[in-house]
Amino acid sequence: MLNAELRQRIKDWMLPIAMAGGVIFYKWMGHLTVLSPYLIFLMLTITYCRLEPRDLKVGKFQWCLLAAQMLLAGVAYAALLPLGSVVATGVFICIFVPTATAAPVITGMLGGSITKVATYSLLCNIVVACLGPVILAAIGVHPELTFIDSFCKICKSVMPLLLLPIITAMLLKFCAPRVHDAIARSQSISFYLWAIALFIVVGSSVSFIIKTFSADRLTEIFWLLLGSWCACSLQFIIGRQIGARFGDKVTGGQSLGQKNTVLAIWLALAYLDPLASIAPAAYVAWHNIVNSYQLMHYHRRKHKA
Repeated sequence: MLNAELRQRIKDWMLPIAMAGGVIFYKWMGHLTVLSPYLIFLMLTITYCRLEPRDLKVGKFQWCLLAAQMLLAGVAYAALLPLGSVVATGVFICIFVPTATAAPVITGMLGGSITKVATYSLLCNIVVACLGPVILAAIGVHPELTFIDSFCKICKSVMPLLLLPIITAMLLKFCAPRVHDAIARSQSISFYLWAIALFIVVGSSVSFIIKTFSADRLTEIFWLLLGSWCACSLQFIIGRQIGARFGDKVTGGQSLGQKNTVLAIWLALAYLDPLASIAPAAYVAWHNIVNSYQLMHYHRRKHKA
């Protein structure tokens, strides 16, 4: 009993500890960043082993989330433009980018629908891949890039991490069913992998912000940090409200609130003023603070029940 309680306490504090560790040891993240794609691949493969292909169906739930995301991105850009294009585009990219590839992991841990969030992630990535080149060419600082070049870069960045875990899970299901079933029963492993990935990503983000800091642009940095937090809060709130209408607050919140920040930072650096990338870099901390709180609250409530 004591061991079970101890393990639960460790899990409750695992994500905050990982984030704090990333902040403390940020100078050494350059040696570990290369591991992030492999950790995400493993997490998603473990998660997708729980899915059935027939369950990946796009419905009203996903379309409502997508409409809300695109509308909020447009409104945020227009509302913040008076503060400057850097702030407007930085916050815009935090909302516009698709759901994090690791969102199904946290959604499953919170008792939400892995299938629904995975389906939305697929839909959102396809839409962003198609619309991104056009929109970013219009608002960015590198309009010389062609549509084909932009589309290929986005696909190259997103699709492998998104599709390979699903393909791997399906191959295991049909070629090695015993291995597939064993992985499906071992979902808790993905939590610890996520903690390691979080440690690396937070450290990398802190390192990035320190390197790009400039005193003469402190006002813009402040608005980018504040705007990023507001964007994170609004997306979780709106997502949960939409999810409540379909009987799944958790999935709605994670689908909109948890973002592919690695992609967002790359898009900001490739298309926008480099300073704008501070917003998605800060978003790494914001959405993981929310995730950490939700996991701690969920496990405590479940333990009391």
